[in-house]
Amino acid sequence: MLENLPYFQRHLPDDLARVNVVINQAVQSEVALISQIGTYIISAGGKRLRPIITILAGKALGYDEQKLYSLAAMVEFIHTSTLLHDDVVDESDLRRGRKTANNLFGNAAAVLVGDFLYTRAFQLMVESGNMRILEIMADATNIIAEGEVLQLMNIGNTEITENEYLQVIQYKTAKLFEAAAQVGAILAGATLEQETALKNYGMYVGTAFQIIDDILDYSGNPDEIGKNVGDDLAEGKPTLPLIYLMQHGGEASKDVRHALENADRSYFAIIHKHITNSDALAYATEQAKVAVQNALNCLDILPDNETVQAMHQLAKESLARVS
Repeated sequence: MLENLPYFQRHLPDDLARVNVVINQAVQSEVALISQIGTYIISAGGKRLRPIITILAGKALGYDEQKLYSLAAMVEFIHTSTLLHDDVVDESDLRRGRKTANNLFGNAAAVLVGDFLYTRAFQLMVESGNMRILEIMADATNIIAEGEVLQLMNIGNTEITENEYLQVIQYKTAKLFEAAAQVGAILAGATLEQETALKNYGMYVGTAFQIIDDILDYSGNPDEIGKNVGDDLAEGKPTLPLIYLMQHGGEASKDVRHALENADRSYFAIIHKHITNSDALAYATEQAKVAVQNALNCLDILPDNETVQAMHQLAKESLARVS
């Protein structure tokens, strides 16, 4: 029976359909190329985790008005604009299993359409009529930009610490998860304690998600993860599995340092062998599990309803990608 299915199977398709209506309307422009590229990148799908978190945070506290879906679309637009810009910076040619927009339409068009989606997101924020939401999202997008610059500064950095790595991912990735949850909480009229709990839930889920993404760059199937494995190494990004190897010395440390300093994809086979023969992935996975448990702990003060149970499920499923 339908009522016996988990929340995700019963309700989220309908919730996301409402978000997609807003997205498809807001991505349109009188400038044909904007609509073409915007539709291309949005239609690639993706997990829609960030707007889902906005929806769940609001519905967990009993809020289910149209503003929730408009702001969930806003969160997705900010995420999509950062993807367009990231792919240009990283010179990526594959995302979500398809050619990147910069690959198909050129760097200039991808950057400018990213700007359009970013400003469209702010138009959706203004429509909410809530100054706190504007303040939170303005601060979040500023921190995300700082995170991207931090990541750029750490390209080839073989002395990076684990705490510095965590700062980068909490800025560039987890901050939008955090803001997505906080927006839903504010719309629902959350208490300060509830808002803080939901905000921290988003931050921890986003942290776990990025750690798992970094693990998959060395263990994933390109057809399943939608991008090429080894991209982080080719870009000289020191992610957690590589930091682990560098901290444990020996031949593996030397090879990782050389590969990062030279952003050398040709080293992928040997680095992958070092990772496979070490505890690097197990260690990184354990850190993701700690973040997920912290996220689950944040939900303890919320009502015990099916939406909150769905938030438990969402946090746990972030780990399923490496199981």
